[in-house]
Amino acid sequence: MATIHKVFYQLPGKALRVCVTGAAGQIAYSLLYSVAKGDVFGKDQPIILTLLDIAPMMGVLEGVVMELQDCALPILQEIKATADEREAFTDIDVAMLVGAMPRREGMERKDLLKANAKIFQSQGKSLDQYAKKTVKVVVVGNPANTNALIAMKCAPSIPKENFSCLTRLDQNRAKSQIAAKCSVPTSGVKKVTIWGNHSSTQFPDAMHAVVVKDGKDTKATEAVNDDAWLKGDFITTVQKRGAAVIAARKLSSAMSAAKAICDHVRDWVQGTTDGDWVSMGVISDGNTYGVPEGLIYSFPVTLSGGKWTIVDGLSVDAFAREKMDITAKELIEERDAALEFIGN
Repeated sequence: MATIHKVFYQLPGKALRVCVTGAAGQIAYSLLYSVAKGDVFGKDQPIILTLLDIAPMMGVLEGVVMELQDCALPILQEIKATADEREAFTDIDVAMLVGAMPRREGMERKDLLKANAKIFQSQGKSLDQYAKKTVKVVVVGNPANTNALIAMKCAPSIPKENFSCLTRLDQNRAKSQIAAKCSVPTSGVKKVTIWGNHSSTQFPDAMHAVVVKDGKDTKATEAVNDDAWLKGDFITTVQKRGAAVIAARKLSSAMSAAKAICDHVRDWVQGTTDGDWVSMGVISDGNTYGVPEGLIYSFPVTLSGGKWTIVDGLSVDAFAREKMDITAKELIEERDAALEFIGN
């Protein structure tokens, strides 16, 4: 099926070109509405959406385009749905790489890594060739950290700092667990960190977190007052939350993933709030936490002016060091396997 292209109207102000891959999938179905109505870039920022998926999904994409049109969204200026990477990535400002090969029954992890390495090798090269050099890229499709690394390595003309992977969903899960434990709204939980890989080895860390209770900032460790929970069930609940959603819903997380993507990109563009930080998978080069260089690793970051900065100076005790090293080891193994698959 040919490219679907809908131009609705021209709006004053320069439109942002935003590409979403895996656009016929369930995460994108929740994500696209939020992006197109202004939740990410602002209510007055005109948006041009490019939707990329594989050719067999173009019929589904046609329905998605119709629904977006039927939403009558004031800032949505244009939509292009395509199976061609060149058309999808040309002159884009933001890439939300949601699509990836899912793990199928009986598939070994190395087979999943190999399949996705090829996908993100291709998309990285296309970004390098067609996207703006200032493009901001967030990779969602799993294994997200390593897929982001592959795309980055295949796009040498785009700064490494412009590539990231999503760990905001893990952070949001961690915040909600602490909020429930302390009987406060999630807005009252700050400075929760996700270290490492978006996998079951990730390290959700509340040791530097703050809980706002009765109008006062309190260390999360004091507000929770349950060290065994913070070092046990809290960590494993966040690590295994994705699997728990699949077990209950028979489908992977979609609504919460879409919300987290919006959070991630909104903060990247608009900046983090004072006195807080967020978690993003970013290039580990130059970090001060003993994480090996050359990985896309989740760190606590602050964002301003469209740039991220790793939060320095956080204490790392023996418990945290062990957890951070375990997840780094997994990322090294993934990286080495994936790079071998693409011959890099």
